[in-house]
Amino acid sequence: MKKKDLSSKTIAILVTDGFEQIELTKPLEAIRATGATAHIISLKSHPIQGFHHAEKADQFKVDHTVDLAKAEDYDGLLLPGGVHNPDALRVNEKAVAFVRSFFAQQKPVAAICHGPWMLVEADVLDGRTVTSWPSLRTDITNAGGTWVDEEVHCDHGLVTSRKPDDLDAFCQKMIEEFAESEHHLQTT
Repeated sequence: MKKKDLSSKTIAILVTDGFEQIELTKPLEAIRATGATAHIISLKSHPIQGFHHAEKADQFKVDHTVDLAKAEDYDGLLLPGGVHNPDALRVNEKAVAFVRSFFAQQKPVAAICHGPWMLVEADVLDGRTVTSWPSLRTDITNAGGTWVDEEVHCDHGLVTSRKPDDLDAFCQKMIEEFAESEHHLQTT
């Protein structure tokens, strides 16, 4: 497979304390390997705390806060998982609006594990097929989505995966969708 050159692209990563670290670091490495720029967007400007399951891992510098970030400044969005991370983000109106804006602008979005909770809250799953950590199945179904148990699933620019074991397939498909840019069927 030919390596993608995304050097003209900037990808937003929306994340806060409590994220599963490998679900940030491995996709971030994949994004940077294409030459793209990645910005960590969070609720506050202080460093955010990663976790390896229930154990504290590393802290990461925040590039921009969600109250100042605009989807139009980015070519795609990554939503890492971890239980606490999306649960904290989905109660923040600006974070939810930020996610919804990517769909309104038909830009690719990638979410893994518990990350699709943000998609439920942003009300962008009606008629969409996605995968996630299995405990989100009912939430996704109640939001009008169809849940599937697959390593990676892509629905018109929306890339989803279940867990860290799926990261290789997730990253490959995420990069493909970020390379394609606009998805005319990616609507709210």
